[in-house]
Amino acid sequence: MQRRIRLGILFGLLYFVTFLPLDTLKYLTDGHDPYVLLWIVTNLVRIALLLLCLWLIRKNSYQPRQIMAVFLLASWSISLLHRFHETFTGLASNTPIADPDLFSWALSFITQATLIPVSWPLHLISQLGVIIYYFCINPLLGLQVVEPGLSAASLLLNTFWICCICNCSVYFYEKLSRTNFLTNRQLLEAQEKSERLLLNILPRPVAEKLKQGPDIIAESFSEVTVLFADIVNFTQLTETQPAANIVDLLNKVFSRFDQLAENHGLEKIKTIGDAYMVAAGLPQPKANHALAVAAMAVEMQQTLVEFTAQTNQNISIRIGIHTGPVVAGVIGLKKFAYDLWGDTVNTASRMESHGVPNGIQISEATYKRLLKYDDRYEFHQRGPIAIKGKGPMVTYLLQPHSTDVDLDTDVDLDRAVVQP
Repeated sequence: MQRRIRLGILFGLLYFVTFLPLDTLKYLTDGHDPYVLLWIVTNLVRIALLLLCLWLIRKNSYQPRQIMAVFLLASWSISLLHRFHETFTGLASNTPIADPDLFSWALSFITQATLIPVSWPLHLISQLGVIIYYFCINPLLGLQVVEPGLSAASLLLNTFWICCICNCSVYFYEKLSRTNFLTNRQLLEAQEKSERLLLNILPRPVAEKLKQGPDIIAESFSEVTVLFADIVNFTQLTETQPAANIVDLLNKVFSRFDQLAENHGLEKIKTIGDAYMVAAGLPQPKANHALAVAAMAVEMQQTLVEFTAQTNQNISIRIGIHTGPVVAGVIGLKKFAYDLWGDTVNTASRMESHGVPNGIQISEATYKRLLKYDDRYEFHQRGPIAIKGKGPMVTYLLQPHSTDVDLDTDVDLDRAVVQP
């Protein structure tokens, strides 16, 4: 509305400024006609008021009520000042008739409705101001409002249809604009919802690439850290509780893990049954990826301790972590997902499956990257132990220093730790 009012005012200024030199020339060549001078003064006042309206719009650009007042001021500056000029001319020349000038009315009202097709009640108020002045003020000043040969009924009918056409035009434009706005808003909300759903499935950089074309999305990362977590004795748990309870349990636990992953800037890869997989260092490289995963692993244990205390559920998890190169990408045409491949993924899975309940088992590669953080964590060597598909491997159990976090876990280090 603000832009349209400004545009209408600029057109009005262009019109009056364009004709002002011609009126001035006419005044000078016609022997300084006082009625032409009155018209020049009227236009100068009109231009000043329109400039004032431009200033008010800029000053009150975000205040709807003030903008509406500016519209009325600009509208009456264009249409009502013309009526003032006719009244003064009629009184000064002792002309008993106030010229209705229907063409001027129609041009003024239709132009406003075309340039500023918003808020039809404002247009009605603007029109009523002109009509009330013409039909009420002029008679009070002794001027007739009807020309000879033009009946009052005909004048009123013409005036009615001029105003009716303008206001109906504005009304239907508003209705159409509102419908288009609601439709566009629904489309935008649907797009935002689709975007959120897509970003819940894929990382943002991968989602942007996928939207650009159907090309295969695959990247190699020289070093990332992968975490697997698994609920201990989950199969036995499913045999003792209804399916709905199991799904609700997993949802509550994994939702807490999702929040931790977001807090630490990690990328959740997927859940497989009761297993949870997360990685750091992709799709955007992360300098301290091993430290971020270790911090999340510790908080996962703490979160599970708090959850079991709140729900009286006797559950525990094994966590395994490994660091190394991976290939990441999206495959398939339907139900696609961002996934990882490579020996690093397999090793991280083995760290979990060969771990201990309530323990965080890390590979030697991860241990080397976390060794400089020994002020935060304790490392208890395990191994070499036989890892399926890998052979003997030296692994480590990670725990925070007791002064940092009290996990209250049931890990028996005397049994879990195998001295070299």
